[in-house]
Amino acid sequence: MKEMKIVTFGELMMRLCPSMHQRLIQTGNLEVSFGGAEANVAVGLSQLGDDAYFVTVLPEDERGDAAENELRRYGVKTDYVFRSEHRMGLYFLEAGYSQRPSKVIYDRAGSAFSSLSSTMFDWREIMSGASWFHVSGITPALGDHVADAVMEAVRHARREGMTVSLDLNYRKKLWSREKAGEVLSGLLEHVDVLVSNEEDIESVFGIKAEGADIETGKLAADDYRQVAESMMRKFPSLGLVAITLRESLSASDNVWSAVAWDGKQFHRSRKYDIHVLDRVGGGDAFSAGLIYGLVREQPVEEALEFAVAASCLKHAVRGDFPLIRPDEVHALLATGGSGRIQR
Repeated sequence: MKEMKIVTFGELMMRLCPSMHQRLIQTGNLEVSFGGAEANVAVGLSQLGDDAYFVTVLPEDERGDAAENELRRYGVKTDYVFRSEHRMGLYFLEAGYSQRPSKVIYDRAGSAFSSLSSTMFDWREIMSGASWFHVSGITPALGDHVADAVMEAVRHARREGMTVSLDLNYRKKLWSREKAGEVLSGLLEHVDVLVSNEEDIESVFGIKAEGADIETGKLAADDYRQVAESMMRKFPSLGLVAITLRESLSASDNVWSAVAWDGKQFHRSRKYDIHVLDRVGGGDAFSAGLIYGLVREQPVEEALEFAVAASCLKHAVRGDFPLIRPDEVHALLATGGSGRIQR
C-alpha cells in the first residue's frame, strides 16, 4: 500500500534519565535521548511504514543537530524542522520500579519551541498532500501563542479535508484544569479523532467513569462507554473517541487495554499483562498504531487491536520512541505474546 503522508506538530525535548532505575539524587550518570508526544507518534508511524513529517522548532546548535539527526535516524521527515537561538527543552525522568512511581521533572521554559512565532509555519505548504494531522494537548499548554499556532494548524487541516486527531494528554504541571478545558474545548470543535487515557477526560472535562478507581487500578471497560458517548455529544465534530486503560498494579506491572466508541458501536480490545521496561511513550505508540490502522481504512475494531498491541510492545522498548515494526505487532496479535525468541 502507498505510504500515507501524516503531519505531527509539537516539541522534541532532550530526555535525561538515570540508568538502572536509580534516583536522581544518587546517580553519577544520565542517559541522554530524545522524546516528545508528537515526535514519538511521528517515529512510530515512520517505523510502521508511513510518510511521517514532524513540525517543530529546535535550537540552532549541536543539541538541535543531535535531535534532528535522531528523528532522521528513524525515518521521520524533517523538512519542516525550524531553528531558533533559544535553548533546548529538557525533561528528567526518574523511572519507577515496583511500588515506587516514576517521576518527571520538566525544564522547558524559554525553549526554542515554546518561543516559536506563528509566522514560521506555512501550513498550506506543510500539509500539501497530507491525509492526517496529529497534535496533543501538551503543545497548546506551552503558551497562548503556541495554542494559537495549534488552532491555525487544525483549522487549515480541516479546510483541506484532512483527518485531525488530538491526544488529550493533560499535564497538570503545565497548566490548570480550567485553562486546559477552555483551550482544548476550542480545539475539539475541529477534531475528528480523540485519544485519551483513563483519567484525562475526567481531569479536564469532569466526565467520570462510574465505578472506576484510578488509584487502585480497578478499571472496567464498560464504565468508559458513557464517557466516550458524553464527549461525542459535547463535541459533535468527533467521529471516534478512543480511551486507553492502564490498570496499574505497580510501577513495574500493568494491565493494558483500550476501548473506542464510533457513534454506533462500543469496541473493547483484549487485555495484556505487561512487565514494564519503560512506560513513557506508551500512549503515543497507541496513537501511532490507531492512526496507522485508520488511514488504511481498517474497521475500528481492527485498528484498536493493532494500536493496543503496538503500545503493549512499546513498554518493552527503552526510550520514548516506539520502535515497533508491523510484523512484530501482527505476531503479538497472533500469538498473544509468549516472548519466544525469533530466529
